[in-house]
Amino acid sequence: MAMCCAVLYAQQAAPVAQKPDELVEDPGTRIILDVTRVNMLFTVTDKKGRFVTDLTKDDFQVFEAKKPQAIAEFTAETDLPLRLAILIDTSNSIRERFKFEQEAAVSFIQSVVHMGHDKAMVVSFDTSAELVTDLIDDTEKLEAGIRGLRPGGGTAMYDAIYFACRDKLSKDQPRHKFRRAIVIVSDGDDNQSQYSRDQALEMAQKADVVVYAISTNSMHVETEGDKVLKYLTLETGGQSFFPFKVEDLEQSFENIANELRHQYNIFYRPEPLKTDGLYHTVELKVKGRKELVVRCRKGYYAPKL
Repeated sequence: MAMCCAVLYAQQAAPVAQKPDELVEDPGTRIILDVTRVNMLFTVTDKKGRFVTDLTKDDFQVFEAKKPQAIAEFTAETDLPLRLAILIDTSNSIRERFKFEQEAAVSFIQSVVHMGHDKAMVVSFDTSAELVTDLIDDTEKLEAGIRGLRPGGGTAMYDAIYFACRDKLSKDQPRHKFRRAIVIVSDGDDNQSQYSRDQALEMAQKADVVVYAISTNSMHVETEGDKVLKYLTLETGGQSFFPFKVEDLEQSFENIANELRHQYNIFYRPEPLKTDGLYHTVELKVKGRKELVVRCRKGYYAPKL
């Protein structure tokens, strides 16, 4: 049976800054969420990757700690406003593909960001992570930000993820009214970050962010960086793509754009309710449909009250 999980979180809000090493937590501010329900945004496809969009509430079962949970709400979400971060590796390791990556990212922005409805941001990372364009709906400014990037330096990918999630994507409330996602364009080889892989992942989970990744690795063997990208996307309910030819990069972006518009949303009220601040795994099953593939988060962080 297909499985997946969800995230619920009450976090400390951090002040906006340009780089993650300049961020300071403000213990006096807190985002208040409805702690009595868990939100699960997910995608269902068949074995060939085609979206399955005709399922209903009665097709699903939810379990937390192996205990069945009652689904309170179910919707097929095709047009939730996007809050999107495009994280582009500008380190020396991706120099050869960089121009094509820029153009593919620009095409992606043009296809998914709708003015007055969605917002996107651009973060570059080499030796450090830097905000290039803030969360806006102006596609021309976003495109200019991408085209203005220049490669050089090391790779601080984890810092870029941490910054985008904590300082930007987690802000708009209520969370279930927005679809939050990160698209990473990188070879996945981090060598400069202050934050670790698991710290970056935890922040993405706490911010209800789904991570997608497009590998810039041109070798036909799986690298350690590819494994990192797979791990981050699997744990958050996203997907990783490995286009060995630069011509396939645009198709990878198109696949992500399609998935962002073909998702389901489920709410359930945890029984028993726990506010212990810990990570709780959740399992979602499609009844009697083993041929279907479900992608979503592996669990959620309960608020600590």
